[in-house]
Amino acid sequence: MIEGRGRGTPGDRRKPSLGDVAAHAGVSMQTVSRVANGLTNVGADTRERVLSSMRTLGYRPNGAARALRSGRFRTLGVVTFGLSSYGTMRTLEAIAVAASGAGYALTVMPVGRPKQADVNSALGRLSEQAVDGIIALVETHILDRSTLELPPGLSAVVIDSTERADYPQVDADQAGGARQATEHLLGLGHATVWHIAGPVSSYAAARREGAWRETLQAAGASVPEVLRGDWSTTSGYEQGRRIASRPDVTAVFAANDQMALGLLRALHEAGRTVPGDVSVVGFDDMDGADSFWPPLTTVRQDFEAVGARAVELLIREVDGEPDPVRGLLLPTRLVVRGSTGPIRSIAPGAGHRTEATRTCGDS
Repeated sequence: MIEGRGRGTPGDRRKPSLGDVAAHAGVSMQTVSRVANGLTNVGADTRERVLSSMRTLGYRPNGAARALRSGRFRTLGVVTFGLSSYGTMRTLEAIAVAASGAGYALTVMPVGRPKQADVNSALGRLSEQAVDGIIALVETHILDRSTLELPPGLSAVVIDSTERADYPQVDADQAGGARQATEHLLGLGHATVWHIAGPVSSYAAARREGAWRETLQAAGASVPEVLRGDWSTTSGYEQGRRIASRPDVTAVFAANDQMALGLLRALHEAGRTVPGDVSVVGFDDMDGADSFWPPLTTVRQDFEAVGARAVELLIREVDGEPDPVRGLLLPTRLVVRGSTGPIRSIAPGAGHRTEATRTCGDS
């Protein structure tokens, strides 16, 4: 540690400077500046000596100064509501990995309430931290606006949160996945399919519910009342107890795997077999879904692809080379396992079927 004139007292210590590194390495300040800025016109031995001095002294190049020279901060921001949902965490992880791979740091700004004022506050804090662009990972409806509003001139990409076409958007094909889940159950001979939906505030839940309803109507099947959950296993269990008491229910599409898990517990406790009495399909293909009992038929989302494409599109926006495709839907896949079977019967060995997948839209 380089100490200042206060002889090392905490209040007087200063960070090592460019000049300190130059003196320690026995080179000019201009040479240290070239190394700090990644320029290549420095000999390998000299570069290593400068880097060694930086490490010894604890010197860190001034990122803000470099940003002023280059016009880039090499940092992306993410605005998101909550960090507890499975989909949000998986997508955020994918964004972080993709950003790091592209040479960008990531600043995450959670928003406490789905209000435009809270979004504005988060965007303001991100601006103070000098980001090149932001990804809006906003799975919840803005309660005081018809859609999410972002400041003009801001490089931004939206994931699963708006119908506006003035920002690049990336999402998994929520409707396509729900459609294929419902068609799968109808194709097994079930007269209709019940649905445990996600919360009314959720864009993804609305798309899955809408596709479920439209698929039933197109097939001429009756549309049961919607049972509402909140993505949690507990809510799936509570609605599952209602379902278990109704012998006329033979097929259920749960809007996510966690609610499907709660449903399976309720059915088991009531002595109703799966899939003999009731077939169950989830959504997400969360880690461990293949270890539910029975293994869960579900719709797989590619969270990694969504996060990677969002980062790719945002960097293109930052570079001034926007992708001509403003709305991008990535395919979801139906994964058929042991929790679904023909109505009131189960094919031999169905509980031990090998996993099969179909991309939404395949026949």
